Amino acid sequence: MSVVMLQGFTLGASLIMPIGAQNAFVLRQGLRRERHLWVAGLCLLCDGLLISLGVFGGGQVLASLPWLKLALTLGGSLFLLAYGGQSLRRAWRNASARLDLQGAAGDKAILFTTLGVTLLNPHVYLDTVMILGSMAAQWPHQALPAFALGAVLASTVWFFGLALLAAKLAPWLSHPQVPRGIDALVGLIMLGLGSRLLLGLIG
Repeated sequence: MSVVMLQGFTLGASLIMPIGAQNAFVLRQGLRRERHLWVAGLCLLCDGLLISLGVFGGGQVLASLPWLKLALTLGGSLFLLAYGGQSLRRAWRNASARLDLQGAAGDKAILFTTLGVTLLNPHVYLDTVMILGSMAAQWPHQALPAFALGAVLASTVWFFGLALLAAKLAPWLSHPQVPRGIDALVGLIMLGLGSRLLLGLIG
């Protein structure tokens, strides 16, 4: 692995590993073994596109459009608050154990939620487009593909590793109260993130 690719991998890993809305959802799907691999794949696809956008110059475009950042922040905060409330309501009613997402409607719900926690989260754009883009700017143009590849590789290892590890641990976490705990944790994380985004707009 080249020095440029290694820096892209290291920076990408450091940005993606903190627990946020996206990671919490991948973890939840992995523990419940509900389309966890294609959820990880969809997160990776979105991350790869955003990383490429940032590394190859999209960060400057996003920085020049403050209205877009405002719209993303507002939309993301409302989405996270709504999803967090839904998760806490499921935990309160103990509906997690009965929730069946294997049908067509369930697949659509998983698809849109995955896209929501990814594309409606302004922190994703800050990490992938702004920060990675600014770090990539220090390298010559011919080195940018290696930097982007390193960052995408970090996302690949993280998302699929998280989904597969959670699925492997699922049999040991099969107690009926575990799904309630998962939903409660995910709900609290998303309510916290959504509230922080909304307070940032107000302040």
